[in-house]
Amino acid sequence: MSSSDSKSQRELTALAAALLAGDRGALARAITLVESTAAAHQENARALLERLLPHSGGAMRIGVTGAPGVGKSSFINALGCFIIERGQRVAVLAIDPSSGFSGGSILGDKTRMERLARADGAFIRPSPTGGILGGVAAGTRDAMLLCEAAGYDVILIETVGAGQSEVALRGLVDFLLLIVLPGAGDELQGIKKGIMEIADALLINKADGETLAAAAAAQAQYSRALRYIAPATPGWRTRAYTASAMTGAGIADIWERISEFRAETQNSGAFDQRRRQQRRAWLRSALEAELRRALHEQPALRAAFHEAEAAVLAGETSPRAAAAQILQRLLRDA
Repeated sequence: MSSSDSKSQRELTALAAALLAGDRGALARAITLVESTAAAHQENARALLERLLPHSGGAMRIGVTGAPGVGKSSFINALGCFIIERGQRVAVLAIDPSSGFSGGSILGDKTRMERLARADGAFIRPSPTGGILGGVAAGTRDAMLLCEAAGYDVILIETVGAGQSEVALRGLVDFLLLIVLPGAGDELQGIKKGIMEIADALLINKADGETLAAAAAAQAQYSRALRYIAPATPGWRTRAYTASAMTGAGIADIWERISEFRAETQNSGAFDQRRRQQRRAWLRSALEAELRRALHEQPALRAAFHEAEAAVLAGETSPRAAAAQILQRLLRDA
């Protein structure tokens, strides 16, 4: 082992130890490492994750989604503070499709999560999507595992509802919460049935002041609709609730329901079954990412790809045949 390799190993050991001790700075550095696309960083990221994997998996993973303006960040601020006040630690991974280009809305998120951001038991981190379809960052899975290894009891993953984003988020979390607003006309017109089918609870936010009656009416309407939709989790009935991030009303109720969900699904086996299914999907996703990386980083494969691309563009071969040729080349050179 070279001196540089030895130094790298010492640095990884120190980083892992600091992260396991709950050092927020170490956690931030570790997430930066796993998000990096540099080849050397990727190798270190894999080594770090292998060391920390045995310490992950203990947190409750909660996805929070909904259209822009429904109050997701304000709700997370209220819920996160509520959880911390009860002695648990909370990590928030805020995913924004624009954050890979302009820094996203994390500054706005932190403004809306000001109280939570100041709490000792909280960690808030933006996750750029890097152009990934569905609005879920490529490194979000790894960041979630790192947060768990750092001792966070609850992981809240926030993403903008954009059709595919809810589906991608469903594959990351144990419990998916869909947030909507009251008084927006015909409530059910703004939500596709498919989205309601993958949510474990639906929350009508901003149920306060002049919108209190509208929120109650929306809850009744959604509750009727949910009777005709199969639950997202076997053995669990998806229900509609109301809450106000401003007044705190309903926050304790939704946390109680999430806690009940975890207890019931762990007893039934549905919780572990979902986790196993997610790990299988993560393996396939990671394999596809490695294949794409090899295609673009290895000179011989990159040249083969450009040749095949030129042939496809010229109409000399079909995309399927060209893809098969590249795969054969990859397997031959492996």
